[in-house]
Amino acid sequence: MDLTDSQNLQFLLKKHGLKPLKRFGQNFLIDEELPQKLVAAAQIEAQDTVLEIGPGVGAITQALAQKAKRVVAIEKDRNMVEVLKETLKDFGNIDIIQDDILRFDLPKLRLMLGGRTSFKIVGNLPFYLTAPVIRMFLETKENKPISMTLVVQKEVGQRICAKPPKMSILANSVQFYADPEIIS
Repeated sequence: MDLTDSQNLQFLLKKHGLKPLKRFGQNFLIDEELPQKLVAAAQIEAQDTVLEIGPGVGAITQALAQKAKRVVAIEKDRNMVEVLKETLKDFGNIDIIQDDILRFDLPKLRLMLGGRTSFKIVGNLPFYLTAPVIRMFLETKENKPISMTLVVQKEVGQRICAKPPKMSILANSVQFYADPEIIS
């Protein structure tokens, strides 16, 4: 099932009695090219382990699972986890975790990754999560990701990539640890 097709998405949500929740900042992708663009931008390869934040119904997750060795998808919405179990049932390389990424135990992540410390992050983040998630992973001493490829609000991406004198605290902290760029 094409999870980026608006009719399929509406059918799936209706089947499970769900609507996008404002409190979780849920916005579902209806751009059929975006999942593949993200996979390409993140340079996902066959040996990669990917941590996906907020997989929603699994549109990006499916594209990641077709390329990566392993995908760990962390979804806060308990109801959406049930949808993911349905939409991702044909993939054997995906672990679905119901948890809040901001409360997630990062040392536990290393155990989940089989002791591997090498992983990439991909996600379609709601506005309220963008800065805390980026800072959490950039400032951690353990389990730093190789890369983070994120869909964020246009203005947030522009602020993160701003140059002096227009830099915000978020831009300063991101640019201290990484080299951000806008892909699309």
